[in-house]
Amino acid sequence: MDYIDTNKAAWEEAFEHRLANWGDDNYLRLRSEEFAFFDSDMKSLVASLDLQGKDIAQFCCNNGRELLSMVLDGQAASGTGFDIAQNILAQAQLTADKAGVTNCEFVLGNILEIPERFHGRFDLVFFTIGALCWFQNLAELFAVASKCLKKNGTLVINDGHPVANMLALPGDEEYDPDNLKQFAFSYFRQEPWINDSGMHYMSGEYESKPFTDFSHTISEIINALYTNELSVTRFDEYDYELGNLGTDAYNGTGLPLSYILVAQKR
Repeated sequence: MDYIDTNKAAWEEAFEHRLANWGDDNYLRLRSEEFAFFDSDMKSLVASLDLQGKDIAQFCCNNGRELLSMVLDGQAASGTGFDIAQNILAQAQLTADKAGVTNCEFVLGNILEIPERFHGRFDLVFFTIGALCWFQNLAELFAVASKCLKKNGTLVINDGHPVANMLALPGDEEYDPDNLKQFAFSYFRQEPWINDSGMHYMSGEYESKPFTDFSHTISEIINALYTNELSVTRFDEYDYELGNLGTDAYNGTGLPLSYILVAQKR
């Protein structure tokens, strides 16, 4: 069993342990808030993309809230979400039904093995916070994204900055609140991160099946894109974290904590 199989088991277990009402009310925000679940910088970008009538996909869509928001408020023709966790995708479909979004499809499976029927289908493929880290080889991941994009299609990544992987989190032995700019880990870390205490933002802390994720440098991301016919057209960095990952203690300290990257298929 490889790390993707064990991560699937860990994610599905995390959803079984989810916090009370986690994700249950997402449909209400979708009905009432434009481009819900995106911060202001990402909202500005998404609003500028002219998604009307376009076919879009989210890789690692989790419970679908971001994809549904983009499809609904961008007036996209269709949305397709891909993820490995069956029970989390079931919540995505339930949210779509409650929000009245009928043009979204949620596909269960390994992202690296997306069926050929999706090749050349999408005008936009996007990744949000905490997606890239679940893949050891980004070149393999972006090869799939490139295959799924139409000619001149757009890829968007809104993620935590690789520099944030160098920072200790509250609760870590290395964390020092009086010296927040002291790095605890190598930027060029090769070994995977293993977590067996649950997916905190979703489920709180418990003794869980192991999650395995990986650090990637900016150069690794850009080179993996370029080798798969994806050229970077925009790259913006921000000093605030995304996704309640614990690095919010570093917000505003001048360290890059998140970024938005846009690339176009050549």
